Amino acid sequence: MSEAINANGYFEGAGKMGGNHVTNVNFIGYEYRDITVSRDMESMYMDSYQNFGWILDSTSTPAVGLNVVTMKFKRDRKIRNKAELTRLQRQFDSYVHEITGMEKSKASRAFTVAMSVGLIGTAFMAGSTFAFLGGFIPLCIILAMPAFVGWILPYFLYNSTYSKKAAVVGPLIDNKYDEIYEICARANSLLGN
Repeated sequence: MSEAINANGYFEGAGKMGGNHVTNVNFIGYEYRDITVSRDMESMYMDSYQNFGWILDSTSTPAVGLNVVTMKFKRDRKIRNKAELTRLQRQFDSYVHEITGMEKSKASRAFTVAMSVGLIGTAFMAGSTFAFLGGFIPLCIILAMPAFVGWILPYFLYNSTYSKKAAVVGPLIDNKYDEIYEICARANSLLGN
């Protein structure tokens, strides 16, 4: 059996059965990771995970109407500084989770305030309706006024509450992004890039 390594690092030659074959000497074993993220964070993960040695293999959308995407990554199992890269990656994942929570908190507080005022307005409208059915027209008119205010006001309350919360949370989110970029820079330096 005559075999030799060619310029590309492959074995070439005739095997026992007499046929020519090529075998790769530079085998790379990969580890795989699938993560499901919101579409808003897809670019963040795509750009940042490569700093931890991951290569984007593919992306897929689970179902129509969902605002998430599943990303499939792979990386060399024998990557240098794997333990430190994994620690930094976990820290990155934690910070992204915190950012997502802060982003949701802006809308959830505003939604709660607006919905509460809207429900109070609806209660006044129910009282106005029962007063009308009972023949108490002056009471019906008195109860209808705060009902309409309770239905109009939530729009403005939502916007103002959202803006106030965004002003408080915005700098915190920016700080987390800065910390994420520092983590990615440290991880990238561990890769030797």
